[in-house]
Amino acid sequence: MKKRLLAVLVAAVTAVSLLACGGGSGSSGGSGSADAGSGDAAASDMKVAMVTDYGDITDQSFNQTTYEACKAFTEANKIDFTYYKPEGDSTAEREAMIDKAVADGYNVLVLPGYAFAEAIVAAAETYPEVKFVALDVSEYDLCTAAGTDTYSQENVYSAVYQEEISGYMAGYAAVKMGYKKLGFLGGMAVPAVIRYGYGFVAGANDAAKEMGLTDVAINYAYGNQFYGDADITAAMDTWYKGGTEVVFACGGGIYTSAAEAAGKEGGKFIGVDVDQKALVDGQYGEGMTITSAMKGLGATVNTLLTAIKDGKWDEYKGQIQSLGMVSGDDPTLNYVQLPMDTTVWNDGFTQDDYKALVKSLADGSVKVTVDAAAAEPTADTVAITFLGNIK
Repeated sequence: MKKRLLAVLVAAVTAVSLLACGGGSGSSGGSGSADAGSGDAAASDMKVAMVTDYGDITDQSFNQTTYEACKAFTEANKIDFTYYKPEGDSTAEREAMIDKAVADGYNVLVLPGYAFAEAIVAAAETYPEVKFVALDVSEYDLCTAAGTDTYSQENVYSAVYQEEISGYMAGYAAVKMGYKKLGFLGGMAVPAVIRYGYGFVAGANDAAKEMGLTDVAINYAYGNQFYGDADITAAMDTWYKGGTEVVFACGGGIYTSAAEAAGKEGGKFIGVDVDQKALVDGQYGEGMTITSAMKGLGATVNTLLTAIKDGKWDEYKGQIQSLGMVSGDDPTLNYVQLPMDTTVWNDGFTQDDYKALVKSLADGSVKVTVDAAAAEPTADTVAITFLGNIK
């Protein structure tokens, strides 16, 4: 990663077309069916199913956000919808639920998370008339699953997100709010997590420079897994006891270790992917979550299902779209953002300050880039203690 963590921001949605790369039974939560092996989905015969990954629709994260967006769209448009939950966390079990959904007549499948890559590669070829809308399944994921240098299927669309921008927003906000001892706890060092983390460092670094601060420090580590446990919680206890004020936890259930430690030690927390304030504060202590670095999962679902309903699939098929900033005037329209309603604004970082930052990101006067291939983050103002993998 370059020492100076600023470069070109893609200030709008960047389409990476043609997916060019360098990468049992379950429960159903809805009703309704159509003929198995249904044809091309149009507004008249569109039937939507979602398959959860290893979580469920009450996880207050990827699955719940995706489910609620699908449900709201299909109810508003009087379209049949259901969801399927695999019995376990394996490609075979995810494939089984895809098979069941198609057999039940669903011809538009919404699949959240990189864990679906292998299942998508297999199912897209098996069911060419079914449309697959993938969320956060990257070029690398699909190419690795296919064992090829490139991957292109006209019945597959995937959205990925510019996590470095929302990570930047969170790091910038934390320092502006007055926090000087920060922590980043990633799940595994996969590209999306790295982009979040390196963006977080970049935002904190820029805020410190603007404020003339030389005493901002960041502990940086990965749990090497996507769930919390006693060992990682103990490490977070050490961070908070050692003076860390707020931790950005990024990577599935890894947040539980940071949140548990913050609750015990009176620390603060930054959520990821969705607005995690209700989830974390409700379980671990009111007032803990100062903000969340979010992705526009719901907006993506609505955009793609609308396109399919309106017969505009051709505008999206065979693509990965890298989604980021689309508006400098309305922060809520962007695919990467902080929550307007639940961020704990203060005199150091007000809602107006956030709007000004968004405008600067959108017009390019503030530019963010990260080198996700770099072994560790660097910065020229804040001090980073890079600890690698905790486990």
